[in-house]
Amino acid sequence: MACTSAPRSSLSSVASRISTAASNLCSDNLTLLTEIRKSLGIIKNIAVDLEKARRSDKVKELEKVFLELLESHDNCTHLSEAILRTGQNYQNSDQPTDFRKHLEDEVEKLKKAAPFVPLESRFYRQFKEAIWNVHHEGQPMPGEEQEDIVMTSTQSILLNMTCPLTGKPIVELENPIRSMDCKHVYEKDPVMHYIISKKPKAPCPVAGCPKFLQEERVICDPCFELKSTKFTQLLNQMNQLQMSMITLKLILIET
Repeated sequence: MACTSAPRSSLSSVASRISTAASNLCSDNLTLLTEIRKSLGIIKNIAVDLEKARRSDKVKELEKVFLELLESHDNCTHLSEAILRTGQNYQNSDQPTDFRKHLEDEVEKLKKAAPFVPLESRFYRQFKEAIWNVHHEGQPMPGEEQEDIVMTSTQSILLNMTCPLTGKPIVELENPIRSMDCKHVYEKDPVMHYIISKKPKAPCPVAGCPKFLQEERVICDPCFELKSTKFTQLLNQMNQLQMSMITLKLILIET
C-alpha cells in the first residue's frame, strides 16, 4: 500500500490536496458517527420495551449488541482523529509513503491514550439507567450516585467550565464545539468569528493555553454532547475495510 512521492515541483500541491482530502474524509466519518449514535438510541429504546415485558434474557442480548456498536463508535472516533493528523502532519518526501501503516500506527497511539472502557461511557450508563428505571424509577442504581457520575464525567471531558469568548457556562452553550488540539470548548459562532479575525494565527482564548486554533480543527466533538445541565459523553472506528478505502483514496490523490 505504498506510493511514490510526486515530483518536487508538485510536492506542495500534493500536501495541500492530501490535507483537504483528509478533512473531507473526516467530515464523512462524522456522518457515520451520527448514524451510530442514532442506532444506539434505537437499541436502548427496544431494550426498555423488552424490560417492561420482563424479557431479561433478550435485554442481555441487546446489551451485548449495544456494547459492540459502542466500541465501533469509539474506533471510528479514533480513526477520524488519525485521518486528520495524517492530513495535517504529512511531510513531502522522496521516499514512498505507506499510508495504511501510518493510519494504523496513529490509531494504535490513540487507543493506548484513550482505551475503550464501557463503564466510563456516558452512553452505556444511560443504557443501564434506562433499563434500571423501568422497575426502579427514582432509586439510585446500586453502587452509583448520580451527582458523582456527572462530576466524574465532567472532570474527564472538560478542561474549561465556561466559554472564554462569551463567558457562558459550558452547560448553557447552544452549539458547543471543541478544539482537537487543546480540547477546550467554545460557542461555535463566536469562536469561528474569532479565528477568522485573528488569521493567520488565532491563539486559543483560554488564558495560558499555548495552542492555536484552526477552522478545520475546531469541530462538533463526537466524544460528548450537552443536555440541559448534564454532560453526556459520546464515546466515540470504522472497520478495517473502511480504513483501507480511506488509505486508497489518499494514495490515489498523491500519485
